[in-house]
Amino acid sequence: MSQPIRLKDHEKDARLVRNRVVVGAVAIMLLICVLIVRLYYLQVIQYDYHSTLSENNRVHVQPIPPTRGLIYDRNGVIIADNRPSFSLSMTRERAGGDWQQVLDTIVEVLKLSEDDRVLFEKRMRQGRRPFEPVPILFELNEDQIARIAVNQFRLPGVEVVAQLVRHYPQGAHFAHSVGYVGRINEKELKTLDPVNYSGTHHIGKTGIERFYEDSLHGQVGYEEVETNARGRVLRVLKRTDPKPGKDIVLSLDIKLQEAAEAALGGRRGAVVALDPRTGEVLAMVSQPSFDPNLFVTGISFKAYAELRDSIDRPLFNRVLRGLYPPGSTIKPAVAIAGLDSGVVNAGSRVFDPGYYQLPNYDHKYRNWNRSGDGWVDLDAAIMRSNDTYFYDLAHKMGIDRLSSYMNKFGIGQRVSLDMFEESAGLMPSREWKRATRRQAWFPGETLILGIGQGYMQATPLQLAQATALIANKGVWNRPHLAKTIEGQPPVDENPMEDIVLRDKSDWAKVTHGMEQVMHNARGTARKAALGAQYRIAGKSGTAQVVAIRQGEKYDRNKLQERHRDHALFVAFAPAEKPEIVISVMVENGESGSGVAAPVVRQIMDAWLLDEHGRLKSGAVPATVAEETAP
Repeated sequence: MSQPIRLKDHEKDARLVRNRVVVGAVAIMLLICVLIVRLYYLQVIQYDYHSTLSENNRVHVQPIPPTRGLIYDRNGVIIADNRPSFSLSMTRERAGGDWQQVLDTIVEVLKLSEDDRVLFEKRMRQGRRPFEPVPILFELNEDQIARIAVNQFRLPGVEVVAQLVRHYPQGAHFAHSVGYVGRINEKELKTLDPVNYSGTHHIGKTGIERFYEDSLHGQVGYEEVETNARGRVLRVLKRTDPKPGKDIVLSLDIKLQEAAEAALGGRRGAVVALDPRTGEVLAMVSQPSFDPNLFVTGISFKAYAELRDSIDRPLFNRVLRGLYPPGSTIKPAVAIAGLDSGVVNAGSRVFDPGYYQLPNYDHKYRNWNRSGDGWVDLDAAIMRSNDTYFYDLAHKMGIDRLSSYMNKFGIGQRVSLDMFEESAGLMPSREWKRATRRQAWFPGETLILGIGQGYMQATPLQLAQATALIANKGVWNRPHLAKTIEGQPPVDENPMEDIVLRDKSDWAKVTHGMEQVMHNARGTARKAALGAQYRIAGKSGTAQVVAIRQGEKYDRNKLQERHRDHALFVAFAPAEKPEIVISVMVENGESGSGVAAPVVRQIMDAWLLDEHGRLKSGAVPATVAEETAP
């Protein structure tokens, strides 16, 4: 008989349930342990990290850009200041994914042009820090501010902020000397200190603004702010104030600057006036000029194209970058070189039939006076600007000595202390020609260097400095624009070596010849000195723009206006105790004594005479109004 079948094993089922409960309980305990360990790791071991992370989500450090230093002229007149202005800023991260659509909305709301739209996008794409607002439109008016406020719901990440913007109240007067600031570009961004320039969007581009950028900029400040989830500032937790930039007082005089501009009379040219005793630049004019305010907040494409493509080149700094053959203005320096090297003395004479010929050569090097001046000594050669005398002097000196002496006068090198745009010019030599032209030096090339033609090129500033060295008897004071920086004068860390002559009286001999140019009845610029209450020492010059063939005469009627000779003049006064040195270049002015010399006289009167036309206190009066020819 078979055993009965058990329908259910209760003991087995009970064991199975107990086992499952045990396994489940163990699993739960293990998971609880893992959770406890994880909580311990997060809450205890990594407490500092997560606390900082949380704090950073709530607290942000915002840079406070420093106030840019002010720039004054020597009399305390403001040349560059900071003007409050409302600008439109945009933070790309807060504008959402389609920030370009927000730009389109801005253009629509403010009724701007497509050029503005392109400019906005260009600014937004420039390198920047995350969550850093980027100014895209400056100097908002009340109507624009109201339009933005009404449409704020359509413009996420966009806000109107008040800030200080650079302003040049004197306009075009000091555009080439003070320069201007502009937006920081990608190239500049790579070279700047990212910390100190946090929140700063402008940097000096030219002139004093660029050279003294480190002093003018100052030190950035910071503030820690608490924000909500949308990034809006709730409160300021901590603040470190920025250090404003240093104020700079320039040696420029606005009244003399205006007098120099008026003397040029709207002609293209350059004027630079120095104090030979200190090297301070009293006036610096390059005409035509431009309004630097156009560049501060971003010049339009059309306006920039007009300046860039203008045939008169208003953006070109003729004082520092204009390279011109110095012409006869270099003859006084050549005379000093001849005297000091012993090649000639004050009594050495040369017969001038109207031309000069090298031994065994047929070529005639013409004097400007085709009929000749007969026998001329050093004094007469400077007074009459006699080319034949200086042809002979240059030939006797040779290119090696001539080049060496001209270098001492600053020709062929940068002479300024704080003008980074200055060109070095060119004083040729045998080595220079061999390296650049792969040719030997020819004797005829030395001759024309003696009258400031040929390969020689100099800026108006370098001609002023060479003249200042004669006025100062060889003492080098490098030209500079900054008079004081936060009350301290600039320091020349690389002073130039003074010119020490074997016979100090040679300075007076050359100066006397320059005085004859102005005050002798046969002087080439005697008309410009008529009625002067002080003695002037000067020298005219003419720089050829196009070459004239052998045997031909200069005919202005056959030349286009811009192909005519440049007119130059250098001078200092009072001759006995110089207080001012002036260099003038008038493009295509043709006559140094007829066009440039009157400009010099007008500027000198503005500096040395008071408002009543009388000689200022301390100035040396003229001892002889006019001398007669011997």
